[in-house]
Amino acid sequence: MTRNHYWRLDQHPVGHDFASALSLQEETPAPLAEGEVRIAVDYLSMDAGTRLWMTGRTDGYQPPLPLGARMVGLVLGRVVESRDAAFAVGDLVRGFGQWATLATVVPAMAGLEKLDDSVPDIRQHFGTLGLNAWTAYIGVVDVAQLLAGQWLAVSAAAGSTGLMACQIARQLGAKVVAIAGGERKCRYLREELGVDLALDYRKDDVAARLQAIDGGLSAYFDNVGGPLLDAVLPAMAHYGRIAICGMVAGYDGDRPLPGPARFDQILMRRLRVEGFFIPDNLARGESFPQVLRDWAMDGTLTMPFDQSEGIEQVLTAYGRMMSGANIGKTIVKVSA
Repeated sequence: MTRNHYWRLDQHPVGHDFASALSLQEETPAPLAEGEVRIAVDYLSMDAGTRLWMTGRTDGYQPPLPLGARMVGLVLGRVVESRDAAFAVGDLVRGFGQWATLATVVPAMAGLEKLDDSVPDIRQHFGTLGLNAWTAYIGVVDVAQLLAGQWLAVSAAAGSTGLMACQIARQLGAKVVAIAGGERKCRYLREELGVDLALDYRKDDVAARLQAIDGGLSAYFDNVGGPLLDAVLPAMAHYGRIAICGMVAGYDGDRPLPGPARFDQILMRRLRVEGFFIPDNLARGESFPQVLRDWAMDGTLTMPFDQSEGIEQVLTAYGRMMSGANIGKTIVKVSA
């Protein structure tokens, strides 16, 4: 039988030292239980939200993984064995599985779904047709309720969700302030995506630049939290909306981020602040918006990939994503 290689969480990582906390294991897979599906993984998605699962925090949106467990993340691949009648061998699928060459899942628990196999580049099921695009759409359209002509700020704007949020906002006729780290990212956002303003949080006075925007920010798509949220709050327009998608500034440890220093601005400017989580939509049985599919298929939305090769490179790829070295979606190609 084909051997399986998987990453195991042995300790809670300290900072970005993932190599001391996770180890690559090898096994002969156990026979499938009734209702399980086995996937030969083609690609693994590296997502910042999974960093919280590596900690001991129990107050997150999902319980932490116990030490000794297989590391979990989004997988894209083909069914090679199935004991679920809804999934056949050969189906192209995406869902929450293990960081492994062979992922074994219970479809209902994994959010497993069959995908369009005719897409020329199946990686786009992690890109313009993926959960990051859907997350961005919900945040911009449903939570932030962005309208044409309004200003939207986006943090971590060169990451996979931030890039989608910037592009969706521009499709709606809004003006976009993209906040990212480093001139390379800001140049990409300006020249390739055409955002109205790109700010480098490492060298620009973000708070001052935002407060100079005439009329203020109608909406903020927040992937980061922490000091960036403090910089944004005084620049919000009255009755503005803040869609909180992530808090990557606080994912490294067991303690939560402190509350924003400018919390008073939520009252003074009568702001609405809302957190949202894409699996909530999956649980409600909602489907990928057709308008997103249309934009993806006609090339209106684009997603660059930061791709590493081989299951052995997972921690290197994950570290690149967590340190902000990537532009776009960080993935690992697992299959040969």
